[in-house]
Amino acid sequence: MNILFLADNFPPERNAQASRVFERACYWVRWGHNVTVITCCPNFPEGKVHAGYENRWRQVSQLNGIRIIRVKTFIAPNTGRALRILDFLSFMLTSMFAGLFEPRPDLIVATSPQFFAAVGACALSMLRHLPFVLEISDLWPDSIVAVGQMRQSPMFHFLEKIEMFLYRRATRVVTLTSAFKDNLTNRGIPPGKIDVIINGVDLQRYAPRPRDHALACQWGIGEDDLVVGYIGTLGMAHGLQNVLRAAGRVPDRCVRFMFVGSGADRADLIAESERLKLKNVTFVPAQPKELMPNAWSLCNIALVHLKNAPLFSTVIPSKIFEAMGMGLPILLVAPEGEATHIVRREEIGLCVPAEDPKELASAVLFLKENRQILNQFSERSSEAARRYSRERQARDMLATLHGSMAGKRAVTVREAV
Repeated sequence: MNILFLADNFPPERNAQASRVFERACYWVRWGHNVTVITCCPNFPEGKVHAGYENRWRQVSQLNGIRIIRVKTFIAPNTGRALRILDFLSFMLTSMFAGLFEPRPDLIVATSPQFFAAVGACALSMLRHLPFVLEISDLWPDSIVAVGQMRQSPMFHFLEKIEMFLYRRATRVVTLTSAFKDNLTNRGIPPGKIDVIINGVDLQRYAPRPRDHALACQWGIGEDDLVVGYIGTLGMAHGLQNVLRAAGRVPDRCVRFMFVGSGADRADLIAESERLKLKNVTFVPAQPKELMPNAWSLCNIALVHLKNAPLFSTVIPSKIFEAMGMGLPILLVAPEGEATHIVRREEIGLCVPAEDPKELASAVLFLKENRQILNQFSERSSEAARRYSRERQARDMLATLHGSMAGKRAVTVREAV
């Protein structure tokens, strides 16, 4: 099968979309399929071109057998609104144009967020008369409203009409959570065209390992520190000021809160930490993808944190699966929903109400004083990771792609591989 994938984030970028698209594609190539990814020059989230790359009209390269076409876009940091929309729109146009001149694939796939990439993929599928598969990792434009970047206005309703057109036009829709499927079916999308394929972790990369002592020393992490680590984007969806308020309730000598990553809220979080004179908080810049397991190795507890908004009860942060792969106990701060259900069902950690610093501090101190429970969570986390592998997700997604080509629901994973 020849797969053409449009995704505006791809390695060396480090966000969830880039990892998901790349790691699945590696399996597909290994299983004998041809994969071409149209993406942009790596710049997320700082809006700065990564070293060794140029923002040119068309660049072709290979990575692990995946053919990569990088197109020129308007580059903006992952903050604000107007410039980011220009960034999104430019990728929609240049990726669609590049796709017109690619050898004819069997189908076209796009993933959210943002959905302007999906608009480009949809238009390309119509122009080339090809099946179009749309993967939904965030509900756009609802997620923009949830982080306070848009209100329900005429523009919102216009974007919502585009969103619904994409769902109707797609040959198949893949959602990362059951709640997303429920949302779509409640809005009139036939349930038979929607597949739920929950996210996963690449167990070849993420596995339990001893603490990287050299890295701990470099980052100022003490040998006896209980490290509560948040690793990922420090963005508007995460409400991480709550963690700083919780850190102020935890004695400095007990626990180290470690943030590793960049994002729209990073500067504000550092400023707030300094204002509160917190001595038990460490900020580390975003790290290359290959160093992420080393960063996780410093953690005793994986912190997964979401803003207190109804929409976030429907999402499952990818950090949960990475933490599982590393065999880490999870401290999930989020509204009740799909993510809390997984953590409780698998018995891999504790769930704390969103934006409640007192409860978060109490949970951290409870885990510190109950190492046996912490170890039990760790063991169960490693066991659960095998049920959420990236290989499993790649097989399920490939079955859906085969089914979309046949014009019917995917039948079995065995037939697809």
